[in-house]
Amino acid sequence: MKSGKLITTGIVVFIALVFILILSNATFLTIEAGERGVLFKRFSGGLDKENIYSPGFHMVAPWNNMYVYDVREKQLEEAMDVLSSNGLTIKVDVTVRVNPDYGKIGSLHEKFGNDFINSLVRPEVRASVRKIVGRFTPEELYSTKREEVQQLIQDDLAETLMKNFVELRASLIRDISLPDRVKSAIEEKLQAEQLALKYQYILDQERKEAERKIIEAQAKARSNEILNASLSDKILTDKGIEATLELAKSPNTKVIVVGGDGNGLPLILGGN
Repeated sequence: MKSGKLITTGIVVFIALVFILILSNATFLTIEAGERGVLFKRFSGGLDKENIYSPGFHMVAPWNNMYVYDVREKQLEEAMDVLSSNGLTIKVDVTVRVNPDYGKIGSLHEKFGNDFINSLVRPEVRASVRKIVGRFTPEELYSTKREEVQQLIQDDLAETLMKNFVELRASLIRDISLPDRVKSAIEEKLQAEQLALKYQYILDQERKEAERKIIEAQAKARSNEILNASLSDKILTDKGIEATLELAKSPNTKVIVVGGDGNGLPLILGGN
């Protein structure tokens, strides 16, 4: 009897020790700063998407699994060949910065897994860039529409990723490379357009100056017409008399003949 009890007690102790050993190795977990955890309950409901575990110390049953996600912002750089609206191949380099939606880690894990950058973000970036760039010509991408293209990619990609539990922080077109012959043709065209604008500006200025001179000449002619129409013999005689009186007051020697040469104006015959 005693030996049987000892064996039974030994088995119980052994099982308890094994159980304690399992618990000591598997149930204590620390989630670091910048991380979140989602728990998979093997025997009670599977993936717990509602409860997201924050940084800190946690105790987990050994038959459950805690999936830890790095939720800090991640940067993805992608270089690709895309087709423009006229079918020309263009090399585009883009950079995007993303991070998981903190409160949706469970849904993200269920749908895409821990490697969501490669399973979700990278394919969506490539699809969005191809879709948006394909609306524009090489000339627009090279010169006038680059910022618009970048904003369209940002809007399209942000909407798609948000539906899949990822937040887009920023997207940037680092470079757009065109074939040399196309780039040279575009640059020559832009230079020609700038030169044409310069000449047009010069012509506009010359035209404005000519119009100004015509207006000025017309104003002077009209002024002279008004002045001539207002002058009469009486006014001229009065002005002559006023000038004679002023001249007579001066100390210089002069000879003034009043009566003039028939027009009624005084004559000045000499003086110093």
